[in-house]
Amino acid sequence: MIFKSSHLLGIIFAAAAFPVMAQNLAVVNGKAIPLSRADIMVKQLTVQGGQSDSPELRSMVKDELINREVLIQEADKMGLGNNPDIRAQADIARQSILIRALVADFIKKNPIKDANIQAEYDKFKAQAGDKEHHARHILVDNEADAKAIIGKLKAGFKFDDLAKQSKDPGSAANGGDLGWTTPASFVKPFSDALVKLKPGQLTETPVKTQFGYHVIKLEEVRPVKIPTLAEVKPQITEALQQKKLQAYQQDLRAKAKVK
Repeated sequence: MIFKSSHLLGIIFAAAAFPVMAQNLAVVNGKAIPLSRADIMVKQLTVQGGQSDSPELRSMVKDELINREVLIQEADKMGLGNNPDIRAQADIARQSILIRALVADFIKKNPIKDANIQAEYDKFKAQAGDKEHHARHILVDNEADAKAIIGKLKAGFKFDDLAKQSKDPGSAANGGDLGWTTPASFVKPFSDALVKLKPGQLTETPVKTQFGYHVIKLEEVRPVKIPTLAEVKPQITEALQQKKLQAYQQDLRAKAKVK
């Protein structure tokens, strides 16, 4: 059979248009929604939302993108995109997206080496020491009050009762209890005084720090349990990445001409 020329041209044009149509998720009022937009949304939902890629999810995404296109066309028809406040919000959103992309690109091109992670872990172990302490303290504004508290404790007053007057809100309600921690977690004057105590002892004189005057009591000491490198590797990697990013940002800021 010989087709008419117009019929043949129609078939040719339809065949040529098919690959383009296949790249679109849908066409709303003559405006195409690219399939790549659906792929991006599905990726976000699977990576960040923990959902599984499935026909049901893609159907939901298609409906959502069609709904968004209908709404955005209406907003454009109303001229909302010309509102200065909305344009400013759009600019901020664009900045956030680009900055996230810049950070991801920097991290990809500047990976944290295992040797750096190991060095940071070794430093952490050295700072932690081999023991952790269970201590209590009472923090007051002046040395005279701290000395008075030490006198009362020696006279038999309960630490829990006197701790209620402590300036440290995190421990005052718990009898001054600081829980189990390594001395390195505290400021140096505090940690220096703490490691000199034996279980059951309290400081004979007030310990001065930038926070005030402390009366410290050591309850117990035990061997410290250091997490393995595998257990803390993600946290160390994140910390080193943040340090690199901060240096990168500071370098860019130093080179920028700001008036």
